[in-house]
Amino acid sequence: MGKRNLIRMLRIPEVVIFGLIQPIMFVVLFSYVFGGSINIPGAGLDAATYREFLMGGIFAQTVTFATAGASAGIADDNLKGLVDRFRSLPMARGAVLTGRTFADMVQTALTLVVLAIVALLVGWRTHENFLKVLAGFALLLFLGYAFTWIGALIGLSVRTPEAATSGGLVWLFPLTFISTAFVPSQNMPAVLQHIAEWNPFSATVQAARELFGNIPPGYPVPDAWPMQHPVLASVLWSIVIIAVFRTLAVRKYKSATA
Repeated sequence: MGKRNLIRMLRIPEVVIFGLIQPIMFVVLFSYVFGGSINIPGAGLDAATYREFLMGGIFAQTVTFATAGASAGIADDNLKGLVDRFRSLPMARGAVLTGRTFADMVQTALTLVVLAIVALLVGWRTHENFLKVLAGFALLLFLGYAFTWIGALIGLSVRTPEAATSGGLVWLFPLTFISTAFVPSQNMPAVLQHIAEWNPFSATVQAARELFGNIPPGYPVPDAWPMQHPVLASVLWSIVIIAVFRTLAVRKYKSATA
């Protein structure tokens, strides 16, 4: 099933290409349009520091937005009757969904490589050893993989790929923007600050910054437990999301109809 979806992606390269354009635009726009306007505690309005602070958020946003692709792909298979055909074959109930989420993770990894190159071109740098940087990208991919299971459930729950695309994105915008991805939580109202600091998205962003060495000197790390232990919090959040939504998605797969 994973091979089938990878071949499908190769035969429709424009899906991969357009998937690269949005994160590249975010990097360029936030780096050069907002870079000198956002105050980072401990660093002020320094544009170069903000670029490094920003990239953990852009990377995390990119991997989670793969959810929409997973939703649309599974909804398309369901609409065409492929899910019914696969379900009639002697295979594990979760094989179709696992294959799809695996293929999406491979595409996301490719996107991260291209995005990292663009980030280096606009001035992003890491300040930790290679193994820590690799661990940072691994955490990002793990979060992306977890979120594709949410996308799988959405794709099986709607009737058309268009609805799946909208359903896969509409909840992601508040999740990513009410977080520490683009601005420090200290700048938010008290209620939003608590939401941002306990957001699973924020935990992975903070973990990536820590492993990349992109936390500015003097930056006051919030007292919330996920912000104080971001690597562990990121792993735990991703495991919980996979456990819950994989179970729900496989259960939905058993009863889904075109």
